[in-house]
Amino acid sequence: MEAASVTQPQAPPSRRAIDFVGEQILWILLGGVLLVLLIFDPVKTLNNVVDGLSIGSIWALIALGYTLVYGIIELINFAHGEVFMIGSFCSVSLYAAFGLTEDTAVPALILGMIAVLAISMFASGSLNVMIERVAYRPLRNAPKLAPLITAIGMSFILQNVGLLWRPTPDSPPDLIRAQEQVLDIGGVTFVRSDFFAWIVTIPLLITLLWFVGRTKYGKAMRATAQDPDAARLMGINVDRTIGLTFLLGGLLAGAAGLIYGLYNLTVQFNQGFTAGLIAFTAAVMGGIGNLKGAVVGGLIIGIIQQTVESRLDNGSAWAPAVVFAILVLVMVFRPQGLFGEETREG
Repeated sequence: MEAASVTQPQAPPSRRAIDFVGEQILWILLGGVLLVLLIFDPVKTLNNVVDGLSIGSIWALIALGYTLVYGIIELINFAHGEVFMIGSFCSVSLYAAFGLTEDTAVPALILGMIAVLAISMFASGSLNVMIERVAYRPLRNAPKLAPLITAIGMSFILQNVGLLWRPTPDSPPDLIRAQEQVLDIGGVTFVRSDFFAWIVTIPLLITLLWFVGRTKYGKAMRATAQDPDAARLMGINVDRTIGLTFLLGGLLAGAAGLIYGLYNLTVQFNQGFTAGLIAFTAAVMGGIGNLKGAVVGGLIIGIIQQTVESRLDNGSAWAPAVVFAILVLVMVFRPQGLFGEETREG
């Protein structure tokens, strides 16, 4: 005898509409603000979007490091911002070592930049793997507070390494002529630094998504993130997979460090602290553990920053406050982020 099926009562349309608005409230607010700005000052708003997408690509690369690590071991790697800073310092040192200046011929400059990018990424990736091996792996089964405190300690250690390395702000050579205008479409300007950020970032993002989604190592990462004990029983080397995750996050941080130096034309030992907090906000906004969410969150944060900086008096001082206020709103109204968490609990 078959059991009678029980039909679940559907919520009334008004209730479903309220639930939909509640779930999409952040998208609605962000879209509404952007629409209003476009109506009142479309050219300035579009310029803010262009600038925001370029600086936001840097935040996206850093945010991916946070979300990769949290997704697989549920740890906020507070030292990640300093790994990004070390990547910047490595690239600036390598420009001098390779003799790259504003007067270097274009073919030699391109080859030199590719070499500097590869070495800086390798340095940051190796540093991140070392941090995992020395500071986090011994605490894998400890209470969650222990690795969190260790992460903060590693952050301070690396920041002081940066202080000893470059105690004062330094300016890398303007190899790409960052502020030279390339395009002007109806008053919306594109400068060299915009295209440079996109040219470096987009292939890295595509490669990462392909690697995580299509390769056997990416499948091992996703399996470990979902259930490390089951992954271990299936023959996956969990420690090596976690190390690979830290390597990927460090590689992206190194690339972001190089872009940041040539984009802003300044590097300093404490740049990783602010950049790390902004990128962490981007990761939380997109949905911690969600790769696509981290990218979109970084781009949104970049647009918000540029909009605030260009429209408020002393906007550069207000921008971080606005970004962190948005983080509070996200945690209150949609703690799972815009795209939802992809963690064991999420």
